[in-house]
Formats: sequence, structure tokens, C-alpha cells
Amino acid sequence: MEERMAAEKSRAGGAESETSPAGRIRVTDRRRFNTDNQEESREASAEGRGAEPEGLKAPRVEELEALTRVAEQKAADVQVRFEQLRAELRRETDETRQRLNRAADERAAREKAAFVAALLPVIDNLQRAMDAAEAGGSLETLMDGLRGTVSGFESALAGAGVELIEADGQPFDPELHEAVDVAEVEPERDGLVTAQYSRGYRLGGQLLRPARVQVGRAGGAAQGVA
Repeated sequence: MEERMAAEKSRAGGAESETSPAGRIRVTDRRRFNTDNQEESREASAEGRGAEPEGLKAPRVEELEALTRVAEQKAADVQVRFEQLRAELRRETDETRQRLNRAADERAAREKAAFVAALLPVIDNLQRAMDAAEAGGSLETLMDGLRGTVSGFESALAGAGVELIEADGQPFDPELHEAVDVAEVEPERDGLVTAQYSRGYRLGGQLLRPARVQVGRAGGAAQGVA
């Protein structure tokens, strides 16, 4: 390479050499043109190697499009499955709610039937008391019938969970007792229930009816209260 460039330099120098007035020879160096041409050739070659032929782009694009379609199909399948599961969950929830409601209704019906069945002996006792009174039975027979009626009714209430509220002789409790009137009493009986006009009942923690009572007050005149 160096020998060829030297030869070209020699030939170019010989063809374009001129004698200056001072007798010196001027030589024009043309190597830079060859160097520029070589640089352009190398750049063109590099660009040619770096450029991807258009024929190779199409398969890659098709591959990406195919992957995109697969991903979209999977997303659609997941959405469809999600909708199915949500519908199944809603249906199961509705069925469970309906089953619980039916169970609650059936339980309430059984409890109501049991309570009514417990009242039947009460009706029987009342009927016997009426029959005895109409037949001219003694007062004792009539009273036995009435006592049996009250006892049967109280048993029916107890079976249903109803509790009798104790009142007579107990300290007055506004949560359980309703004061109908007051009576003057000794100081040691102040604030106690002195009489009961009607019984009170509660079911569990719920007050069904307060007991209507008379309350003792020490000193002063007894006054009725509404």
C-alpha cells in the first residue's frame, strides 16, 4: 500500500511539478482525495451492513401481531370466566339466602305450632269449668277448673320462654313495675310494692308487660298516681 501511494505521489509530482522563480519545485499532494474516497467507502459499507433488509421485517411484525392476538384472546377468555364465576357466586348467594329464609320460616312455624298446642289444655280446662257451672256443680268444682286453666296457661307461657316478673313485696323497679298508686306505710316498707294489680311478663331480655303495682310511701298522705 505504501509503495503504491509513493508511486502515485511520484507520478503526480512529475506531472504537476512547476519551477518557482526561486528554482524550487512545488508538489501537489493528492493523497487526501484517496483517503476521502476510502472513508466514504468504509461508511457506505458499514451502512450496508447495519441496514436490515425489508424482507426480514415482515416476519417479525407478523410474529408480534400473532402474539398480540393470542394475548387479547387470553384476556377475553379470562373476562368470560370471571363473568361466569360472578354469576355462579350470585346464584349461590341467592340460593343460600332463600334456604336460610325458608329455614327461619319453618322454625317460626314449628314454634308457633308448639305454642298453640300448649294452649289446647287451657281451652279444655275452661270448657270443663263452663260445663260444671252449667250443670250446677259446686263452687269447689268450678274453682278447680279455673285453677287448672291458670296452671295450664302458665305452663304454656313457661314453655315458650316467658318469665313471670316478681312484684309483691319487692323494691319498686321502674324498669319492671308500673306504679298505679301509692299507699302510706311504715318507714321500713318505704319504696316496696304493697299490692299487685296485674302480673308482668318478660321474654328473655325483652319486657312484654310491666307489673301494675301499688308502692308504699312512708309519711304523708297516700295519693293516687296515673
